[in-house]
Amino acid sequence: MTPRWIEPRALEGERIVLEPLEARHAEGLARAAADGELWRLWYTSVPEPERAGDYVRAALAMRDAEGALPFAVRDRASGEVIGSSRYFHVEAAHRRLEIGHTWYAKRAQRTGANTECKLLLLSHAFERLRAIAVEFRTSAFNQASQRAIERLGARRDGVLRNHMILPDGTYRDTVVYSILESEWPAVRRHLRFLLDCPR
Repeated sequence: MTPRWIEPRALEGERIVLEPLEARHAEGLARAAADGELWRLWYTSVPEPERAGDYVRAALAMRDAEGALPFAVRDRASGEVIGSSRYFHVEAAHRRLEIGHTWYAKRAQRTGANTECKLLLLSHAFERLRAIAVEFRTSAFNQASQRAIERLGARRDGVLRNHMILPDGTYRDTVVYSILESEWPAVRRHLRFLLDCPR
């Protein structure tokens, strides 16, 4: 893409900051992944703590080769890295992208971090990049992720069967969701409402 549609930039919220991923984030991501042993969830792509450096290098390679934009998620109160997310499958010509590769330390789950993360990413995509659609995908076995995506206000588009071959050789069915440009004002209001609600 020349020029690039998306460029690395920090996105700041009240609870979290999304920082463009760099090698220096590997140590914090290793600690975040260790909290809850997230890599043991076979249907996710959370790195084992000792492989956090490889995870970061792969994310940066995706950034350089495909125009992805990976982030480290930092908690404002503690200053700690609590997870990661990214823009990818970027289609500049069609003003579409996907949000995914999202995961959080166990201590950050169900705290509002994911809701604010998605509010920041979606706001930037729709309001600055002028995206016409933002997509989310997850494993058919990842029920928690599907519930979280639906809670955001995304609509289920369908299932891509035998969509991916996982590292262990099994096939993954992928559930696809999206939010359209026309839906964004209502989704934005909903996300702000969720953040204001006591948990």
